[in-house]
Amino acid sequence: MSIRRFAAPISARVALVALATLLLPPSDRLAAQEAYRTPPPDVVDILEAPPFPQAAMSPSGDRMILAYSESMPGIADLAAPMLRLAGRRISPVTNGMHAAPPFVRFSVVDLDGGDTRDVTGAEDGLGPPLWSPAGDGFAFTRTTSDGVALWLADPETGTARALTSPTLNGARGEPCAWMPDSRSLLCHFVPAGRGVAPTPAAIPVGPITQESGGEAAPSWTFQDLLEDAHDEALFDYYLTSQPALVDAATGAAQAIGAPAVYESLDPSPSGDYYLSVRTVRPYSYLVPDSRFAREVEVLGRDGAPLRTLATLPLDEGGPEHLGFRRAGLRQFSWRPGVPATLAYVEALDGGNPALDVPHRDRVLTLAAPFDGEGTELVRTEHRLGSGAFGFGYPVLWGEDGETALVYEFDWPTRRTRAWAVQADAPGAPGGQPALLWDRSTDDWYGNPGDPVMKQDGAGKPVVHMDGTSIFLAGPGGSPEGDRPFLDRLDLATAERQRLFHSGADSYETVVGLADARAGRIVIRRETSEEPPNYHLVATANDERTALTSFPNPQPQLAGITKSKIYYERDDGIPLSGELYLPADYEPGQRLPVLVWAYPREFADEDGAGQVRGSAHRFTTISGASHLLLLTQGFAVLNDAAMPIVGGFAANDTYVEQLVANGKAAVDKLVEMGVADRDRVGIAGHSYGAFMTANMLAHSDDFAAGIARSGAFNRSLTPFGFQYERRTFWEAPEVYFRMSAFMHAEKINEPLLLTHGVIDNNSGTFPVQSERMYHAVKGLGGTVRLVMLPHESHGYRARESVLHTVWEMFDWMRRHVKERQPNALVP
Repeated sequence: MSIRRFAAPISARVALVALATLLLPPSDRLAAQEAYRTPPPDVVDILEAPPFPQAAMSPSGDRMILAYSESMPGIADLAAPMLRLAGRRISPVTNGMHAAPPFVRFSVVDLDGGDTRDVTGAEDGLGPPLWSPAGDGFAFTRTTSDGVALWLADPETGTARALTSPTLNGARGEPCAWMPDSRSLLCHFVPAGRGVAPTPAAIPVGPITQESGGEAAPSWTFQDLLEDAHDEALFDYYLTSQPALVDAATGAAQAIGAPAVYESLDPSPSGDYYLSVRTVRPYSYLVPDSRFAREVEVLGRDGAPLRTLATLPLDEGGPEHLGFRRAGLRQFSWRPGVPATLAYVEALDGGNPALDVPHRDRVLTLAAPFDGEGTELVRTEHRLGSGAFGFGYPVLWGEDGETALVYEFDWPTRRTRAWAVQADAPGAPGGQPALLWDRSTDDWYGNPGDPVMKQDGAGKPVVHMDGTSIFLAGPGGSPEGDRPFLDRLDLATAERQRLFHSGADSYETVVGLADARAGRIVIRRETSEEPPNYHLVATANDERTALTSFPNPQPQLAGITKSKIYYERDDGIPLSGELYLPADYEPGQRLPVLVWAYPREFADEDGAGQVRGSAHRFTTISGASHLLLLTQGFAVLNDAAMPIVGGFAANDTYVEQLVANGKAAVDKLVEMGVADRDRVGIAGHSYGAFMTANMLAHSDDFAAGIARSGAFNRSLTPFGFQYERRTFWEAPEVYFRMSAFMHAEKINEPLLLTHGVIDNNSGTFPVQSERMYHAVKGLGGTVRLVMLPHESHGYRARESVLHTVWEMFDWMRRHVKERQPNALVP
């Protein structure tokens, strides 16, 4: 039926449901607070095993750092004082980000010989390691109860020492970066003598007001926003920093410029200038500080302003992932490989993707002394973006100082193009762009890979090059699963050479290049039986040298099997998933099963049917993982494909496609003899939680569901969600049909809802789960709501993780494992 015919009755039903929800009691009167529960001891042991370390290659390629983290922080860490200001979560105790940094220790591995040294002198509360441009040392921050301090480590000896007292300002993130000379670091400090933090007024001076002048500005559902004048004062207090140069030898600090709320302060490759981006008033109560007004300036070596490049207004427009951008200039950065040339982007459509224009963006450059207008390097038909390259830059520069890689993306068609542009001498126009690829991002099998990056001699990120060639590392999607690769692409001839390809019976990813021509690379190798370890590989003959020998940290999981299974939806679209079976599984034995999934939108059927993932990944479990059900006699179908096909119109048939995906998965499990039809549960996180509630509302293929941190009422995200660009007022029927909350009367299977009390993910307000509970409970359904104190969108604290696992075990035992066959409510 047409949208017009449904509009009136659906609007009336929405109003009635919304009114009924408002009349329900608040969630804090639902039940008393319960004590944390824990799963069996063997499961606790699995979760307390430390994760495998992360690797960071040195700029010279001769060493790598291994950064180790702990498995789970305690709830006391998350319960520490926190301020939620303009999208940031700040510790008023340390003036850093809330919650401890991720790493507890470092070690250094020599690639020649494989010698390993632990870094001594600093443990716990460590930020990510930062190699100096020269590669002769690395810095990191250490956070304690006194604040954030800068430390320096010698990779040769493995010793570390503090360079500063704990007076750094880490409220915006990592507060320090190396200068190009490798002899000093540019750091942001808490301003000396700033006084005590502002206190709220005892009596309000007036109301809090907002006003719109009539210009359409879709509001995205951001959280942790400023709410009043006191929040504004706190934002200024904790975000204002004093930049200073810290001598890497002595720790002496020299102030640069004036205190301000800096979004960034970046030295030029020559070290003679700074690109300053300051956050300025007026602030907004609708968007986070990344969209606040900004002043973009070039500063001299002493920090004095030389030129204002742009005054960027407040941006309260639509979401970036749907093509909206700030009007005017944006994304200023230094061009690597030349002393002092800026690169930046200008929106040619006012930042509005709805406008019909021949070109949306262009890239300009401007060389010192930064007079006059910039020189256009390239303009693109579609929006400049970083999604295909994944490095956060609209333009990637090669280490030759001349090659620029530009990526554009058209959301409606999911087409992406990548271009190579040869920039001439500063001030001269760029050469003609050469097309590298034009493809659909839905085409996983055709993914050409992302450029391999390195740090140049000035500390700037550049594309690793060998003459006119660049290197691309990709996932290697195929019908048999992912086989990552490393290719050399000659930009002059367009010839492509494969240097490395993961084995057919393993999963091997490229960590970095150990030499300029990729003759030696570092990979991370794992199989279904062997844990991940790092290896040095000669690409000419595949000769390998093991760099690490980490044992299985979770031997309790030994014997668990994993395989790729393939099946079809009733409309012929191929589907797949990863089937996990417990260690003691006997073929033909029918087990209770959990299907875990996350729906994804596709423009067409070709991309929707492609296989993703690998059956050769080593099984390790962290956090409140659904895979822990394997220890309780369950099978798990992980990452079951849930494609929603149709581009802009995909959600018009969201429910029908979702139910078809779920039915196909259950049919396959039953056909294989792994499951009986009456003991299959469904679960997911975030949009997967949204899927779970909808599956229970619109099908009877699942016995129970677990929905974590979900959004269930799409009228609470009225200006779009995921990749839905239509507003609630443009497509009310779609919003209604997709909202499980609006169909709560149809949920006749048990539903477990879990949510972090301070979830800051866009759209998944904690009230979403609270109101969903109210609706199902009020209509007589079986439902349980678990609100986790101090937790956000994902769950981190040991107590929260263990309790969530206990809840999962108990729910699945009662409502799936012990369920009598053929007991589904018709």
